[in-house]
Amino acid sequence: MIAALPMYDRPETTAALDALWAGVRDHLGYGPRHLTRDLAYDAAWGREDLLLGQICNLPYRARHRDDVTVLGAGDHRLPDTPAGYYTSVFIVRAEDAPRGLAPAALGRFAYNDALSQSGWGAPLAALTARGLQFHTTLRTGAHADSMAAVATGRADLAAIDVVTWRMLERWDPLAAQVRVIGRTGLSPAQTFVTAKTNDPTPLRAALQAAIVGLSPDHAETLQLFGFATLPKSAYDIPLPPSPTGTCADTLQSAAI
Repeated sequence: MIAALPMYDRPETTAALDALWAGVRDHLGYGPRHLTRDLAYDAAWGREDLLLGQICNLPYRARHRDDVTVLGAGDHRLPDTPAGYYTSVFIVRAEDAPRGLAPAALGRFAYNDALSQSGWGAPLAALTARGLQFHTTLRTGAHADSMAAVATGRADLAAIDVVTWRMLERWDPLAAQVRVIGRTGLSPAQTFVTAKTNDPTPLRAALQAAIVGLSPDHAETLQLFGFATLPKSAYDIPLPPSPTGTCADTLQSAAI
C-alpha cells in the first residue's frame, strides 16, 4: 500500500506534504507511515496498491480512467476560479511582455510534456480559441525548466500551472526575469485519486479533514485551502493533439 503526492513535491513543500499525509492517515486510521518518494511521479497511477495519489487531469483522461477513482481536487483560492479548478499562466521574458501573446506564439513555445494539461492541453486550447497556433515547440520535462527556458532565451513563451507559478515566484530567482501576459481557460486542478479497488468514501472524508486541519503555514506553502468534489463531466475535455506529431512525443507518454 502506498501514498504518493508528487505533483507539488519540492524541498520547500516536503514538510507541508508530510503533514497533509499524516492528517489523512490519522483520520483514516490506517495507511503507510510515510509518503512514497522513490518512484517516478507517474509510476503510482496504475498501481493496484495506490491508497492516495494525485494526477493531472490530462493523463487521467487519456490513460488512467480505468485505473483510479477520483476523490476530488484542491481549492487553491485562485482569483475568478471555482474551487477544484485552475488555470495556467502564459509567461514571456520581461522585456517581451509589452508585445503580447500573439507575437510570442510566433517564437518557440516551451512545454513540459505532451501529456500535461497545464503545460500543453490548456495553452493549446487557449491559443486555438484566439485563432493562433504554436509555430515551434521545445519539450523541457518540467514547468520549472520551461520557465528557465524562457528566462534564459531558449524559448519565447511557456504556460505554467498557476499553483506551480506561485511556488516559482516564491522560491525560484528566475521568476523575476519573466512576466505573466495571459491565462488559459479553466480545467480541473491536480486531482486526488485512489486505486479502483478502494472505497473512496472514507478516503474522501479523511482528505477533506486533513486539508481543513493544515496549519496556516502549511496551507500557504501548498496553496491548498480546501477540497472540492467535481462532477464527472468536468473531465470530459477533448484530448489535444501531439505538439510535434512524432512517435516520441504523443499522448502515449506521461507527464504532469
